[in-house]
Amino acid sequence: MSSRPVPGLLPWFACFAVFGLIPLLAALVLSFYSMNPLRPDLTHWIGASNYARAIGSPAFWHALRTTGIFVVGTLPVTLILSYIVAALLGRLRRGEALFRAAIFFPATLSMVVISLVFKSLYAEQGLLNGWLAALGFPRIHWLQDPRLALPSIMAMDVWASVGYYAILILAARKTLPLEQLEAARLEGLRPLQVERRIVLPHVKPVILFVVLLNTIRSFQIFIEVFVLTRGGPLDSTLTLVYHLYERAFYHFEMGYACAIAYILLALVGGILLLQRRFLSRSPAGAAAP
Repeated sequence: MSSRPVPGLLPWFACFAVFGLIPLLAALVLSFYSMNPLRPDLTHWIGASNYARAIGSPAFWHALRTTGIFVVGTLPVTLILSYIVAALLGRLRRGEALFRAAIFFPATLSMVVISLVFKSLYAEQGLLNGWLAALGFPRIHWLQDPRLALPSIMAMDVWASVGYYAILILAARKTLPLEQLEAARLEGLRPLQVERRIVLPHVKPVILFVVLLNTIRSFQIFIEVFVLTRGGPLDSTLTLVYHLYERAFYHFEMGYACAIAYILLALVGGILLLQRRFLSRSPAGAAAP
């Protein structure tokens, strides 16, 4: 069989090279330079100084901490809710298509649109505070309070993500042979035992995919912060990608921003490898009865 690339894939390879690979390599080279796009004549090589500056920057570590809180706070909640929603959808006998479409609908919307909708919901005179006022509770400054701004964004992100991941898990559940489920029930296994010993091991590869995909997406959170808070109040929602954006397009420190991007790339890559190694192990009790 010929190892030459399929002609139909050549346009894709060309686009990937022009818009993906070349910018990626250019950013790597640029991370070793001091470069201001407004003064390109002052561009000069500084070696690993940008990386050392990032590692020694309190703002970098604060942004990394905020991003870590976001990832740790949203990843397990999103995964658990997605699994529960998928299990409930799988038990429906009527109206499953309607509920699948309703659950998946947020995934079809732009995150900018979702963020703008939630910004109006979180507003002082918004719907949420309207409900609280109707119940006799004081209005809450959802996006102006440093203690509530990040959790508010996290709640929005979970709402926007659960449906998409639930459909992925549901699709994996649908591939499980019904005969295997019937055999487990005939042997007297309770529903929770069937779920743990039969269904969970079967959908485990998709769960791994969901965890990896959601981890990457959570570390890249930017649009939500840009639309809702711009990193505030008091830098309580300053994530790593938004910090990178500020250094690149507010302070025009392109080399430094590229160094932050590659540190983030290395960090996420390491976490994904650890997750894959941990989740690839067979859970206790996963063997079929």
